[in-house]
Amino acid sequence: MSSVPPPAASEPKASPTGAKSKKLDRVRNIGIIAHIDAGKTTVSERFLFCSGRIHKVGDVDDGNTQMDWMPEERKRGITITAAATSFTWRNHDVHLIDTPGHVDFTIEVERSLRVLDGAVVVMSAVDGVEPQTETVWHQADKFHVPRLVFVNKMDRVGANFDSVVEDVRKTLAAYPIPIQEPIGAEDTFQGAYDLIEQKRITFSGSEEDPPEVTDPTDEDLAIIGPAREQLIERVGEVDDVMAELFLTGSPVDAPTLRAAVRRVTLARKAVPVMCGSALRNRGVQPLLDAVIDFLPAPTEVPAITGQNPRTGELESRPSDDKAPLCALAFKIFNLEGRKAVYLRIYSGVLKAGDDVFNPRLGPPAKEGKAWNKAEPKEPKPLGRVEKITRLFSVHAASRDKIEQAGAGHIVLAVGLKDTATGDTLCDPRAQIVLEPIDTYQPVISQAVEAATSADAEKMLTALQKIADEDPTFQVREDAETGQTLISGMGELHLEIARDRLEREYNVVARTGRPQVVYHETVLGTGEAEHLFERVADDEQLFGRATVRVSPRERGAGLLVRSEVPPPSPDWIPALQRALPGCVEAALSGIREAMGSGPKGNKLVDIEAVLVSVEPKLDVAADVGWRIAGSRALIKACEAANTALLEPIMHLEVVVPDEFVGDVLGDLNQRRAQIHDVGVRGTRRCVIAELPLRALFGYSTAVRSATQGRADFVMTFSKYDTWS
Repeated sequence: MSSVPPPAASEPKASPTGAKSKKLDRVRNIGIIAHIDAGKTTVSERFLFCSGRIHKVGDVDDGNTQMDWMPEERKRGITITAAATSFTWRNHDVHLIDTPGHVDFTIEVERSLRVLDGAVVVMSAVDGVEPQTETVWHQADKFHVPRLVFVNKMDRVGANFDSVVEDVRKTLAAYPIPIQEPIGAEDTFQGAYDLIEQKRITFSGSEEDPPEVTDPTDEDLAIIGPAREQLIERVGEVDDVMAELFLTGSPVDAPTLRAAVRRVTLARKAVPVMCGSALRNRGVQPLLDAVIDFLPAPTEVPAITGQNPRTGELESRPSDDKAPLCALAFKIFNLEGRKAVYLRIYSGVLKAGDDVFNPRLGPPAKEGKAWNKAEPKEPKPLGRVEKITRLFSVHAASRDKIEQAGAGHIVLAVGLKDTATGDTLCDPRAQIVLEPIDTYQPVISQAVEAATSADAEKMLTALQKIADEDPTFQVREDAETGQTLISGMGELHLEIARDRLEREYNVVARTGRPQVVYHETVLGTGEAEHLFERVADDEQLFGRATVRVSPRERGAGLLVRSEVPPPSPDWIPALQRALPGCVEAALSGIREAMGSGPKGNKLVDIEAVLVSVEPKLDVAADVGWRIAGSRALIKACEAANTALLEPIMHLEVVVPDEFVGDVLGDLNQRRAQIHDVGVRGTRRCVIAELPLRALFGYSTAVRSATQGRADFVMTFSKYDTWS
């Protein structure tokens, strides 16, 4: 969930950043992703400190981190909104996004990974692959993002590096290649052996001191030798060059091995694994080196591909300043009352004051500007030009004004009034539309009302701004009760929205009990006709339509089509001409009615067929056929017998062995389907499915039953019936 950064004390001066950017091969766009409480924000803070971007390390527990700057984040000790920053390491520009770990804010991870070139996956050395780790890992798979794994908390009781590596292999079906071997564990953790360079790295634990890198002793070599040989063998299994060296017994020097590890990482054939303890500043500098050595530059990822909106053909844009502009809007928030947009620039150069073309927008409004005004001979497409008034580079809640930015950079733009999350911005003379960012349908809702009537309009405006920022947060008015309903991905999601109403917009709101968002579908086939006749304002309205509905497979979505036969040859020409308009109007009415079925819920997984319409002379308006189509659909659904579909959640509870029975007993009372009771690190993992309605208050219940020692993640699985 996005939010509003606190206003800067004064407008920063323009900097040359972006005006003379470094070569693209010295740029890294990376994200930090993990399960909640694995140490993502701590790793990000240490990156900033070690690089000199900040001079005092923040702490999540103390609520003074740079990356978790929202009051709600510092209060709860969790990341809610993806925070962007940049720093320099080894003469490389690193653009970093720290993402949330809580499942309610998974859209933040989704849209961040969409624009990143590489990721660091943080895992706890004690807990290994946790439930949300799997979610973010598969999101990274979806966008083909190369990864590094950092096994954090090696100094904690129960830390086991080898167990985590094996967990990555089995649970995530990945191919981990440890490029370090830890020196000790728990309270004896001292450092790590660098298997590529064959060096001993010792961490002093002091935040200011870099790690001590020394040549290994004979005792060290007895550990490094076999581990390095195994690394070479494992890399050789997925890299032909290394395979030949391994099979011929040829010596492998550090540059050759490093190059091979980079190749297999960029090809997503393997995942380098490292270790440390970010809180104690152990292993952070080697991890930064690995970001530079093994994660891709913008020039090393495939050229972005999109569709030409005018021809429908696929086109690509290389990561090159000289190519036509192509950028993706991946995050929206309000900056001091004005809309601000995070952009990933894939190609070309973007300057403050530039006009950019948004293909999604409708025809230009009066105050807008048509892209082809200067070229009237060009055909006029849909779309609109918007102006970039200002550009900023971003560091969490602060920002620096820049004049321009090139390919491969992530920037903040002000002035884009109508641009939304997932929109493409491009050169008006080289139009392209990138694949939009997927969003998730809300599964929980609740009524909200302003405490005073004076705040009612102010509340609606504020809620709409929050919805503009967060695609998974929705606002609507209940047609029957007139209540304002907010919907989101979970109880915490809605709670954060309520907090923001009060903190950011000074609106005190009352909320009702959270409610499940249901859908409807049909169980059988039904057909119905509706005739609509009325005279309104001396104008005759008429429409007759017949609709047939039938069920589709779960998740198949809606299908609306026409089987209306062509007009009979003996019809008069006027009726023949009127039929297509009647058909289209009735189909439009059917589509509109899909938003609210016989029981008042959204209709899903239905095929609706317009069987017949009756045209009529001397009826100019198409309202009657739209109404006839919509009401015929509802009647057909009633005839087919509708059923409620409810959100079914996938639940994973990680708990000490002695509490497994209590957890299972509670889940059985909630009528859950238990799929597995396995092992996750040193604890047990219960995997189940059950309706969302049975999970209200589960957080309190499970922590009470396990003395606060259980962790759980619930993610939306599907909409279905539940007995």
